[in-house]
Amino acid sequence: MLRLLAVFALVIGMMAPAYAQDDNGISRAQTGGAQTLDDILKRQDNQRVDDEFRRNATGDPDAGAPTDAPLGTRGGQSDAEMWRGVRFDSADIRSQQRGPAATTLIQDGGMWWLKFREGPLLIYGAALLGGTLLLLAIFYAFRGRIEIEGEKTGRTFTRFSDIERFGHWLLAGSFLVLGITGLISLFGRKVLIPVFGHDAFSALAVVTKWIHNNISWAFMLALIIVFVFWVIHNIPNRKDLVWLMRGGGIFGGGHPPATKFNAGQKIVFWAVIVLGTSISVSGLSLLFPFEFNIFGHTFATLNDFGVMGWVGLDPLPYPLAPQEEMQFAQLWHAVISLVLTAIIFAHIYLGTVGMEGAFDAMGTGEVEETWAREHHSLWVEEIENAKAKQQSKET
Repeated sequence: MLRLLAVFALVIGMMAPAYAQDDNGISRAQTGGAQTLDDILKRQDNQRVDDEFRRNATGDPDAGAPTDAPLGTRGGQSDAEMWRGVRFDSADIRSQQRGPAATTLIQDGGMWWLKFREGPLLIYGAALLGGTLLLLAIFYAFRGRIEIEGEKTGRTFTRFSDIERFGHWLLAGSFLVLGITGLISLFGRKVLIPVFGHDAFSALAVVTKWIHNNISWAFMLALIIVFVFWVIHNIPNRKDLVWLMRGGGIFGGGHPPATKFNAGQKIVFWAVIVLGTSISVSGLSLLFPFEFNIFGHTFATLNDFGVMGWVGLDPLPYPLAPQEEMQFAQLWHAVISLVLTAIIFAHIYLGTVGMEGAFDAMGTGEVEETWAREHHSLWVEEIENAKAKQQSKET
C-alpha cells in the first residue's frame, strides 16, 4: 500500500512542472523557439505550423564580441541559430555552383508535395477522368446519337478552311500525345511499375518525357492559331443564353438558333484557350527550371489583398524556395491538365459518336446543309445574306 502511494505521489510530482510550464506565461520566443507538443502533432497531421518565431531566431553575427577577445563568441550566433538559418533558407550560404537553388541546403516543402502527388492528385484525377467517361456512356445509353432530323439534301456548306482545320488537328494531335505521355508520367509509379517493372518503366519514362517536352511547342503554336482564327466567332452574346437555357436542344424540343459556334462550343473554346494557356505557362516554368517565379509573386499579391481571408483560409506561403516554385508548377500543371482533359472527352464524344455529321466539319471542312440549318441556323443565314449581297453587287 505504501509503495502504491509512493508511486502515485511520484506521478503527481512529475506532472506538476508541466502544469507550471503551461501557466507561467512564457512565450515560445523567450525559450529560443522550442517546439511544443501541439506543433509536433500538427506537423504529423500535415497541418500548418506557425514557424515565424523560429524563422527569425537566427542570431546576429555582428552582435557578439570578437572571437579573439576574452569569452568571445562565434559572432553572436550559436550553432542552433546558424542551422536554423540554414533550415529556413536565410543563412548566408556561398557556393561555387551558380543558380537560384544552389544555396538552398534544406527545403522541407517536398513532403507535402510528394504526399499530395501520390495521394489526392492521383485519386481525384482518376475519379475525374473515369467519372467523365462514365457520364458520357450513360448519356449515350439514354440519349443515343443525335441524328440529322430533316432530309439530307446532298448540298454542303464550307464550315472550316484548310488552315483552320490544320490548326485544330495540330492542337488536337499534340494534346492527345501530351495527355498520354503526361498520364504515363503521373500514374507510372503507381500503375505501370507494378505491372512492367522498374527497368521497363524507366525506358518508357525517358522516351515519354522527351516526347512530352518537345511536342509541347506544337501545342502552344496551335493554341495561337485557333485563337487568332476563332476568337471573333466565340464572343458571347444574348443568343447564347437561349441556347444554354434550352440545353442545346435537350429541353424544349428542336435545336436552338446558333451562329458559327454555339454556346457549348464557345465554352469549350474559352476553356481550351484559358486552361491551355495556363498549362503552357506552367509547362514553360518546368521546361526552364527556376527561371520563372510565377507562384511566389502571385501568392504575395493575393496575400496583400487578403484574398484567402475572404474564404476563411490562412495566407498562402511566401516567400517560396526555388524548389517549392517547381513543386507548385508541377501540381498546377497536372491539375489543370486533368480538368482540360475531362472537358476534351466531352468534346471528342460530341464530335464523333455523339452527333451525326459533326465530324465532317473537321474531317473534310464541309457539312451537310440540313445539319447546318438544324444546329447553326443563324450562321447559315449569315452565309446566305452574304451571298445575296455579293450577287446584287455583281448585277
